[in-house]
Order: sequence, then structure tokens, then C-alpha cells
Amino acid sequence: MLLTRLASSTVHRLFIVASKPNPHLLHQVAGAALQIPPKTARTMSTTSESSSSSSFKEAFGNYADYLNNLNEKRERVVKASRDITMNSKKVIFQVHRISKYNRDEVLDKAEKDLAAVTKQYMVKLVKELQGTDFWKLRRAYSPGVQEYVEAATFCKFCRTGTLLHLDEINATLLPLSEPSIEPLQINVLDYLLGLADLTGELMRLAIGRISDGELEYAKKICQFVRDIYRELTLIVPYIDDGSDMKIKMDTMLQSVVKIENACFSVHVRGSEYMPLGSSEPSSFLLGVSDVEL
Repeated sequence: MLLTRLASSTVHRLFIVASKPNPHLLHQVAGAALQIPPKTARTMSTTSESSSSSSFKEAFGNYADYLNNLNEKRERVVKASRDITMNSKKVIFQVHRISKYNRDEVLDKAEKDLAAVTKQYMVKLVKELQGTDFWKLRRAYSPGVQEYVEAATFCKFCRTGTLLHLDEINATLLPLSEPSIEPLQINVLDYLLGLADLTGELMRLAIGRISDGELEYAKKICQFVRDIYRELTLIVPYIDDGSDMKIKMDTMLQSVVKIENACFSVHVRGSEYMPLGSSEPSSFLLGVSDVEL
């Protein structure tokens, strides 16, 4: 009982002492609070902000350098694509000079010119697009590659009557690349787009062969273009980026129809047809009514 009273008395005295304000103690507490160095925290924040700002500047500087280099490369790729397009067209024009009298001579010259396009202009494109850049810059060089595919397949058909495959074209580009870097390979879409353009050149060739009296050759061209159109008709619905191909398919169908109409006209009116440069009625169409298109 006595211990209880002593404990309660002691607690009461401590409560009274604690409840009375002690100026000296308050001064010590306030002084301790005032001595907290805010400058230290402010200095640390400033240092952190400056280092963060420096890292941002460095990062965006790297991005700017990358985009500038990419834009400069795009300009060089566009220039190389224009050169390839122009010189590939020259190869195609050379092939159109073909006739039944100068076939080998014309094709030899065209194939030589095509090899020059590969060594002088395609090599520039290959050096610029080694690695993964050929996917980023495809729109910049695709027109030139399509024209190159058109010229190469045109020469192959006129020489052998067969189609030049994508693997064969890419095999000719492998020696142009460095072995340590991923080589440039023409993608399937650009190959198919070039193949679609080929049918227009074959249509012009067929009309010219009919004018020279080579009806059988024109019929062979007609069947070849039909086969290409039929096969591409099955593939186009599955192409993701097929807007360009769908437009070219309409042009390809027009080419097929023009060749068929020309061959059909000669077949029906063969007895009235006279080859250019001939003073006699058509000798090459004797018995043409027995030919099945």
C-alpha cells in the first residue's frame, strides 16, 4: 500500500514538472531544430538534377546524331536507287531491240549492261544497306530494286524462255557484301512487284513479235504472262503490305488481255495478215487455223 502511494506521488510530480514550460529546455530544443542543415539537402538535389540533365542531353544528342546519320544514308540510298532505275531501264530498252535476226547480239549486249548495273550501282546500295538498314529504308530503295528485278527477269526470259527466281538474283548479290556483315537480300515483296512490272514489258514484246511475224513466240509469251498472273492472284490476298501489288494486278490483267486480243486477232484474221517488211501474203501463217491458243 505504501509502495503504491509512493509511486503515484512520484508520477504526479513528474507530470507537474513536465507540464510546466522550461524556457531553458525550450531554447535547447529550438536551437537543435534551427541547426538542421537545409543546405546539405539542397546541395544534393542540385547535384542530382544537374547529373540527370546531363544524362538527358547526352541521350538526346545520341538520338539526334542517329537520326542525322539515318537521313544522310537515306539520301544516298535514294540516289543509288535512281541510278539503278535509270540504268535498268536502259537494259530493258536494249532487249526491246530484239528481232529474229539479231537475237543473240542484242541479248549479249543487254546482259553485259545488266552486269555493269550490278557492279557499279547495286554495289553502292549493298554497302549502304548491310545489316538491318534495308528494312528501315525499304521505301527509299524499293523502286530501284523492282526495276532491277524487271530487267534481270526480262533478260532471262528472252534468253531461255524461263523465269529468273529470287534465289538466283540474290546469289548474284552475295559477292558484293562483306562476309562479316549480314548481306543485302532482295525481299519477296520487291521481287513480286518487279515481276508484275515484267508482264508489261512482255506485252510490248509480244506485240512486236507479232508485227515481225513471230506468232509462236508471241503465243509463248502469252502463256507465260497468264501463268504469272494466275499464280500471283493466289498470293496477293496473303500479302500484308499488298496495296502496291493490288494496283499492279489490275495493270497486269490489262496486259494479259492485250496479248490475248492480239494473238486472237491474228488467229481469226490470219489470212489477211501480212508481216511488216514483207511483199507477199503471210507465209508464216499457213495453217494457222489449226493452232490452238
